[in-house]
Amino acid sequence: MKKEISLNSKSSSIIFPKLRLENNKIKPFYVLTFLIIILILTFLISFSIGGYSISIIETLKLLFSRLVGTNINGNTAATVLFKVRLPRIFSAIMIGAALSISGSSYQGLFKNPMVSPDILGASAGAGLGAALAILLSLKSFEIQLMSFGFGLAAVMLSYTISKIISDGEGSILSLVLTGMIISTLCSSFISLIKYIGDPYNKLPEITFWLMGGLSAITVKDTELMLIPMLIGTIPLVLLRWNLNALSFGDDEASSLGINTKKIRFIIIICSTLITAVSVSVGGIIGWIGLIIPHLSRMLVGPNYKILIPTSLIVGGIYLLLVDDIARSFFTMEIPLGILTSLIGAPFFIYLLLKGKKGWI
Repeated sequence: MKKEISLNSKSSSIIFPKLRLENNKIKPFYVLTFLIIILILTFLISFSIGGYSISIIETLKLLFSRLVGTNINGNTAATVLFKVRLPRIFSAIMIGAALSISGSSYQGLFKNPMVSPDILGASAGAGLGAALAILLSLKSFEIQLMSFGFGLAAVMLSYTISKIISDGEGSILSLVLTGMIISTLCSSFISLIKYIGDPYNKLPEITFWLMGGLSAITVKDTELMLIPMLIGTIPLVLLRWNLNALSFGDDEASSLGINTKKIRFIIIICSTLITAVSVSVGGIIGWIGLIIPHLSRMLVGPNYKILIPTSLIVGGIYLLLVDDIARSFFTMEIPLGILTSLIGAPFFIYLLLKGKKGWI
């Protein structure tokens, strides 16, 4: 019996490094507390960043005035704060958190640290929907709705095809392969739409949308995004204990009384929902769902009980900081997809080098 336990511990440490932190109840608590403080500070500082200068003190006064119901209509700073920066800041936090928690869930579900939220075609499908809507000259809300619908449809198509080719079993390998095929098809159709689109009007609009950004975010966008985000995030948080078992394989999870097919389907649906709504509002913002789970795992270990909340907070902080850089460090605003790639790729190489003994 001792031999078997030792073997399982060894194999689990290969799949998920720093397993020794699982039983550390003090460190994760302090890490989460520190991250929450960082998130609050970043949230407040972000209000002061932009072309129109608003100090932190003035920001706090305006926020307090809004809370107590004081009339601040006609105040330019209040207009910029509540109609421009507040929805953008909230959207950055929600999208960063959503992509991070989706990436963490997929990495546990597929038992692969190289998995990201677009593995099943959600991002490519959402991009195709947006490109098609732009080509048809639809309105902003219709573009978002079509992008969201195509993102969900792409993943459901991948899931359905994988079940058919695997005789109803829906194996992990067939799911990944069909996801890759659907992503490739969607990318090909996007290229076709860009080719036939007006090069002076539609092509720049499609290209800019696909690079990702939050410059056009409104209060209405944030409100519409909130409900799908909650519907997708809450089950992932509640089911995070099951991810610990699923990360070691279906047999081990089934022996613990977990309905692996049901849990896998719920995780895929919830992760797809928050990924699709993120892409429909902010465009394709890559690397977040890949590198943030790795960074969070380095901070608190592989236990999904603490890893999921950590990924959620770190993802929100990360995208908010990147968005602050995008709208303040350059004369022209840089699309978020470009910045996340420029930051994410070198950082991911660093993570691979730092954790090569555990991941490879």
